[in-house]
Amino acid sequence: MSAARDVRGDQTIRDFGEQWAHYGDNEGFYGSTELFADIIDPLLALSDFRGLRIAEVGSGAGRIVAMMLDAGAAHVLAVEPSDGHAVAQRNLAPYGTRVSFLHGRGEDLPPDRSFDLVVSIGVLQFIPDPKPVVDAAFAALKPGGRFFIWLYAKEGTALYRGLLSCLRILGTVLPHAALAAMVRVVDVPLRLYIALCRVLPLPLYDYVRNVLSRFTPQKRRLVIYDQLNPTHARYHSRAEAKQLLTRAGFVDVRLHHRRRYSWTVIGRKPA
Repeated sequence: MSAARDVRGDQTIRDFGEQWAHYGDNEGFYGSTELFADIIDPLLALSDFRGLRIAEVGSGAGRIVAMMLDAGAAHVLAVEPSDGHAVAQRNLAPYGTRVSFLHGRGEDLPPDRSFDLVVSIGVLQFIPDPKPVVDAAFAALKPGGRFFIWLYAKEGTALYRGLLSCLRILGTVLPHAALAAMVRVVDVPLRLYIALCRVLPLPLYDYVRNVLSRFTPQKRRLVIYDQLNPTHARYHSRAEAKQLLTRAGFVDVRLHHRRRYSWTVIGRKPA
């Protein structure tokens, strides 16, 4: 990895550490298995998690880990490089020994072929060079194990990306207090847009109607903050999303264009 990419990666880790320090709870629909089922469908079902040993790359405040444990996972290793790992430990304490923690990057996954499933939801798009992470997931899985990822999509997001690029000029450099104030300003027209999407097929209406509109105001503002805060973010085409797994050796790779704004991808490690 080049020095420039490493610097961007380190800064993005710090960005998220600060984010989870200020937005650390996972309450309501935002942290529900109902939302998790929506994220993983149709590539996986909640019942697929029962009894599995899983690793999650980029656990943040522990939201997805809790969802998988609630779905019946036997054990989840939560991997998080930022200061958010302490928030995840606090949030996941009720699950006891069913969860363990690795304060490190995705490439630090133990290459012991002990996991049935590795998951990375909303993470790889923030890593300047995700290949070492995907390779580490491959090494950590049992033969026949699967890797599931969720990524921002290029397809269906052109207008949104144009608007976001303007807002991110400020968002990526503002300190937390100023960025939080900016988020509240952006939230005002967003509320109007949500209302319009209920009656008009506007860009991203599927996601806005069925997901974003169901979040509490606090979680809606977290979503805005999450879009404006990271130093590095990339939107993947279908071909790029698929290549992330195929070039690492995964087979039977399948993709789904979730809510017309993101890609879910799953692949299997050959037996």
